[in-house]
Amino acid sequence: MAFKKPSTQTIVPESPDRLFRDLPRRKHASLYDHQGQILRNYVAKAVDKPDVALQLPTGSGKTLVGLLLAEWRRRKNGERVVYLCPTRQLVNQVADEASSKYGLSVEAFTGRVKDYSPDAKAAYENADRIAVTTYSSLFNTNPFFVNPEIIIVDDAHASENYIASQWTFRVSRLEDSDDLLFKAIVSVLRGVLNETHYERLTGDWESIDDVTWVDKIPTPQLANIAGELRAAITENIDDSEQRYAWRMIKDHLKACQLYVSSSEVLIRPLIPPTWTHRPFADAAQRIFMSATLGAGGDLERLTGRPKIVRLPIPDGWDHQGIGRRFFVFPEKSLKENDVEKLRRSLMKEAGRSLVLTPSSESASAISEDVATNLKYPVYSGPDLEDRKSAFVVSKTAVAVVANRYDGIDFPEDDCRLLFVEGLPRAANLQERFLMNRMGANLLFNERVQTRILQAIGRCTRGLNDYSAVVVTGEDLPAYLTDRRRRSHFHPELQAELEFGIEQSTEVDINTILENFRIFLEHDTDWEEANQGILDSRDRSSQEEFPAMTELASAVSHEIAWQRTMWNDDYAEAYEAAREVLGKLGASNLRGYRAIWHYLAGSSAALAAAEGNDTLGPASRSQFRKAKEASSGISWLVGLARGDGSSPTAEENAQASVMLQVERLEAYLHKLGTVHNRAFSAREKKIREGLAEGDEFEAAQVLLGEHLGFEAGKKEEDASPDPWWRVGDLAIVFEDHANAGQNAVIDATKARQAASHPDWMREHVPSTDGAKIQPVLVTPASKAKRGAMPHLSRVAHWDLAEFRQWADGALSTIRELRRDFVEPGDLAWRAEAARKLAEARADAPGLVDWLSRRPARQHLQEVP
Repeated sequence: MAFKKPSTQTIVPESPDRLFRDLPRRKHASLYDHQGQILRNYVAKAVDKPDVALQLPTGSGKTLVGLLLAEWRRRKNGERVVYLCPTRQLVNQVADEASSKYGLSVEAFTGRVKDYSPDAKAAYENADRIAVTTYSSLFNTNPFFVNPEIIIVDDAHASENYIASQWTFRVSRLEDSDDLLFKAIVSVLRGVLNETHYERLTGDWESIDDVTWVDKIPTPQLANIAGELRAAITENIDDSEQRYAWRMIKDHLKACQLYVSSSEVLIRPLIPPTWTHRPFADAAQRIFMSATLGAGGDLERLTGRPKIVRLPIPDGWDHQGIGRRFFVFPEKSLKENDVEKLRRSLMKEAGRSLVLTPSSESASAISEDVATNLKYPVYSGPDLEDRKSAFVVSKTAVAVVANRYDGIDFPEDDCRLLFVEGLPRAANLQERFLMNRMGANLLFNERVQTRILQAIGRCTRGLNDYSAVVVTGEDLPAYLTDRRRRSHFHPELQAELEFGIEQSTEVDINTILENFRIFLEHDTDWEEANQGILDSRDRSSQEEFPAMTELASAVSHEIAWQRTMWNDDYAEAYEAAREVLGKLGASNLRGYRAIWHYLAGSSAALAAAEGNDTLGPASRSQFRKAKEASSGISWLVGLARGDGSSPTAEENAQASVMLQVERLEAYLHKLGTVHNRAFSAREKKIREGLAEGDEFEAAQVLLGEHLGFEAGKKEEDASPDPWWRVGDLAIVFEDHANAGQNAVIDATKARQAASHPDWMREHVPSTDGAKIQPVLVTPASKAKRGAMPHLSRVAHWDLAEFRQWADGALSTIRELRRDFVEPGDLAWRAEAARKLAEARADAPGLVDWLSRRPARQHLQEVP
């Protein structure tokens, strides 16, 4: 029997860049200069730091840098190294590159743990080879990788959902498998939700505004129901996938945030408590690699690591980009039907194309359109995970991927045409609440930008790659074409966007197709255009997002707050929150300050509930400051009062106006800001309809929506004409737009108008306790004697005066739209509230004005 020879100690070079020279099977002669720079910087500045971040653009050889760091640490210190990727496809891609390009032997771990080979497991555990695996293989409740010493996090910008998912409990109203669990949760939440919110949560709603609704259960209320909620979920969760996340958070509900919407319930901590996950927290070092790291502490928030050392970007990469993108914004020139025709024509020209879309519904619609009209094979996201090569070798094919913008790479000639059909700013309910309700957009500037960069870069992965990027949808075109936002992009991208915007303005389908052919040929005709992009790049510079210094200085205290909350040390959490507030001084951080005043108040309230009486007044003070810094959060009013008394009339009015402004934001956002066509068409339809008696009521509904009201009309017996509503204020109309000036209001009409509030309470959800003002819009100046008793409860609005008022209100909305950028801008909200009030178009002001105009006093009584 032959014994194995004992291994000999191999001398390891002093730095990873020198190790590269000793790899005999490598296909690359040498490292690029920027790769050597970053490796030497690591050895000089970060080799002994617990958390390190490296920034290298996509296509600059980031994978090789990570593999060399991993192999050097493994050889030098005998450390177990785990290299994390977002997807199985990327795991296999990294393992293949390690072997075929760089001559490194690694072990790829995908699939179930029980299917891992004994040899592969032994090679990792003995630190004989690097383990390459997915984020999910490390971040789960029972990982195989229990004791890694070095963790390389590739594409760190994509780690947010994978890491947070371990502590994220999400239950959907729309999924059959969640039905019993959702109902059990809702039965507990009913006690802390008002009627309107309960109906929205259970799906009993009609307005499009309800679809976008999101709110949270205040922490003091969550604390009161925590025991009941825990019992309800534990009893009903059974064997669902959510049971793993539930195990992680069920004993820490007071340290979590509970969000509700019209489609789901979400429970999660503000920051993932990664310090509790030993395989991640106990590693000697975590190395985060990304094409975009940012400067505002976002990576720390995503990973729960309070102090990450960032290595500088290699010289020159702050100005030069990767590959070439030709942006097309078809909606700047084409109508919706023509945009669809253009998509099919471009797909025919390209052969292979990739479509990224924000929902399964839109993905299904596009897939069906391709299969029906082009007869091309269609590949989904899972298809690409398992058989990307089948797509790449097809002469004609379309890949349609829903709700995913990273982890799918198409370098070189794999794909030259990318469609990005919209990109939601918020990826989950927590982000939606913080952005849209609290106005904390600044916190997410870098995160949103990173998602966009990942989406538009799927087909440009190297220096010589080139791809057309066709951008459509509600959010993304407005984001990329806004000059104020573009200044925060890399200079190369700024130049590409400016070129694309110019080429997409005032053109037809044929012009766009001709330009695309020239771009695909990439010959002398394109060379001149490309030089223009380079010249524009050299004139551009990248500006930092505002308040990044303050946000970066606060993040370690934010993580300290989450840690102390997780440990039930509420008094210490209150102090940590105060430290955060001390760092957030910039005026444009008002919304984020409101969040932290609220969190400080919640921590103090929990401490007071456990006997720390000195923090009771502090909690109310913090809640008051949160209310003053935010807008439209009704439950903050109650928390700020602290004595259980009802809000004042002024507080109710302010809450109603802010709710109206939020609806107006959602409305303007839906109409889009890339062009004026949709807005102007809606405005024209309202004006023309109000001028015509037959179309008056339909236009009145549209006008209500245009002003930020929930508006509707039902065609049934004894139903009123249109109604407008915001919160607990409603206006219900009785219109006589077709009547002449000599018309007379009879008792039947008057009685009908006076009864409309009763009809509203019977047929419109959540109006039982609302203040409902009926109003008669008419050119008539006289009323029958029998009508007069009923008209004391009905407001009068002369038809000509209504039309004149409506015209002014439309002008006000147009003025507001000029400055509108995105939902959640607190300065815009304040200006909108002021201008609506000036135009007497705010709900409280309008209802108050109408209530002081009883028709009995404005109509002449006749026999």
